[in-house]
Amino acid sequence: MTRIKRGVMTKKRHKKLLKNTKGYWGQRKNVFKRAKETFLRAMAFATASRKLKKRDMRSLFISRIKAAAEQHNLSYSTFMNRLKVAHIDLNRKMLSQIAIYDPQAFSAIVATVKK
Repeated sequence: MTRIKRGVMTKKRHKKLLKNTKGYWGQRKNVFKRAKETFLRAMAFATASRKLKKRDMRSLFISRIKAAAEQHNLSYSTFMNRLKVAHIDLNRKMLSQIAIYDPQAFSAIVATVKK
């Protein structure tokens, strides 16, 4: 059986990772061991941050809806409850967009909910 030398694939793997760590500080960009540690940590933070971004956006939508509902003398919780009772299925993102860009439509939704 012939001997297989693995240098080519190792070099390829190392270069691929080092390309991803371009711009990092010090050894983190050019020493494979340090770069791998840093890159794995960065990817873990990136995954967590995508979840946090969703959470932050939801809280932003809630704040916008709350502000718009209070202009019509309704609290946020009352408004959302009455939406559910009236079978109006709009998610918070759409409600916040309507509140910002089409106040007349939001007023119509509030009028429907108040009945």
